[in-house]
Amino acid sequence: MTTPAQTTPLALHETARRYGDATAVSDGDVRLSWARLLDEVRRTAGALIARGVEPGDRIAIWAPNTFHWVVAALATHYAGAALVPLNTRYVADEAADVLERVDAKALFVASPFLGRDRLGELRSTAPELGIETVIVIPGDEDSPDSPVFPARFWPESSEGSRPKARRENEEDGRRENEEDGRWEDEEDGRPEDKEDGRPEGKGAVVAWADLDDLSAQIPAEQVIARGESVGPEDISDILFTSGTTGRSKGTLVAHRQALDVVRAWCECSTLNSDDRYLVIPPFFHNFGYKAAMLACLVTGATIVPQATFDVPETMRLVHEQRITVLTGPPTIYQTILDHPARADSDLSSLRVAVTGAATVPVVLVERMRTDLKFDVVVTAYGLSESAGFGTMCLPDDDAETVANTSGGPIAGFEVRIDDNGEVLLRGPNVMLGYLDDPVNTAKTIDADGWLHTGDVGVLDERGYLKITDRLKDMYIAGGFNVYPAEIEQALARLDGVAESAVIGVPDERMGEVGKAYIVRRAGAALTEDDVIAFAKKTLANFKVPRYVEFRDQLPYSAAGKVLKRQLREEIS
Repeated sequence: MTTPAQTTPLALHETARRYGDATAVSDGDVRLSWARLLDEVRRTAGALIARGVEPGDRIAIWAPNTFHWVVAALATHYAGAALVPLNTRYVADEAADVLERVDAKALFVASPFLGRDRLGELRSTAPELGIETVIVIPGDEDSPDSPVFPARFWPESSEGSRPKARRENEEDGRRENEEDGRWEDEEDGRPEDKEDGRPEGKGAVVAWADLDDLSAQIPAEQVIARGESVGPEDISDILFTSGTTGRSKGTLVAHRQALDVVRAWCECSTLNSDDRYLVIPPFFHNFGYKAAMLACLVTGATIVPQATFDVPETMRLVHEQRITVLTGPPTIYQTILDHPARADSDLSSLRVAVTGAATVPVVLVERMRTDLKFDVVVTAYGLSESAGFGTMCLPDDDAETVANTSGGPIAGFEVRIDDNGEVLLRGPNVMLGYLDDPVNTAKTIDADGWLHTGDVGVLDERGYLKITDRLKDMYIAGGFNVYPAEIEQALARLDGVAESAVIGVPDERMGEVGKAYIVRRAGAALTEDDVIAFAKKTLANFKVPRYVEFRDQLPYSAAGKVLKRQLREEIS
């Protein structure tokens, strides 16, 4: 029996060899076969190597779901670097914090996106950020006259046929540059090459369409060798997940772990090479990155990315692309079911749904099967510290089981409930640790290897897990984890706020949204609009409290801690 590939570069090789002409990615007018995707990944990896990326470096992506993200992520791995996905809803301060902490060597950024100039915001916020290369992905307001991909591609066996790397200035031999391509202002535009062929200088800004010029500086054999040198225990990705202290923590996951959990997920969901997967969960999230992009990579299924969730557009894509797999939080399915145009839409191709990350009503599972005609509807449980996965239901589980449990352990995990009711996970796919944080790593993973999840749950007679509460204060808004401590720290910077406490409250569409309880400073005249406007400037939109209530005082315990349970009880 052949051992499955244990790194994403080798997995890409295997899938390209097996399904070469089949469609790997379908994004608008762009269609990439698996063979073409491999070429594009090597081209982009070559450009990264030309810019000095070395094995073990960190490369971030701050962009929405498009084919560019898929190519950039796989090229990052192919160049031997670790992937650092950034939440597209981050404001520049939040993105800069992560980029600085990982010491990112390069950044792929879509600008503009959602009406925001991400590159400009980052320049203004963190002008001294030491990123060596910024690669600009065409944003949602770009309309280039030329194709996204350059016309030239270099096959791995024809080194001599690759195009020249640079256009020479007739007068002095320097490379032409129509506009300043530097992160910082430079007198002469792009830097001249060093003797080894790499451009000099930090902070160069490179357009996606210009990657071909950079990649041509590196021999094909060198790029291929770099991809083959990636090992199973090398860091694949660093996903950041906030803790109850309010500061995000980066989880370190190896290539072997990422692919192991993904294959287990594919087995439970029945994903196969005939499937066409509409990816609505963002690629920066485990649900979009591992349970979608990497899942398609190991099975040969087609990736159909959707940059932003829009119900009419989703239904159009399902019909025109004959989508078979649709995953995401419960709110996605509920919104589709409630949409007035659903009755006139052909959604008959749908086959598999995987949901979770919020309470799932039994009636929703039933309607997904009867009204949306899904053959397979399952739920799953996991967290970034367990490489995104932990337990999952099976295709033949009934609606009650799917709605009320998160299934049994997968991917070699053991599950147990400790004396405090906390869910513990142990197995080969528990994260390697938190980035540069041995103290919190030791607190989270005990001496016996058990990962303390912070969730409270019970196991039924089948060993299926039911999450009943959270030890941590986290709530989930539209599928995104929100940590009140982070919001409270932000609100503390607002003039006029003496104290604040944030909890999650039920919301029909989002599952949960934030409610902030605020004690004003003496003489302050803060309004609800003031608080929300401030939060919108300093926090990603899913973290912004939906409601604000002012109080003379907050309820405290004898130990001096805010009694958030009492606040929740008032809501219920």
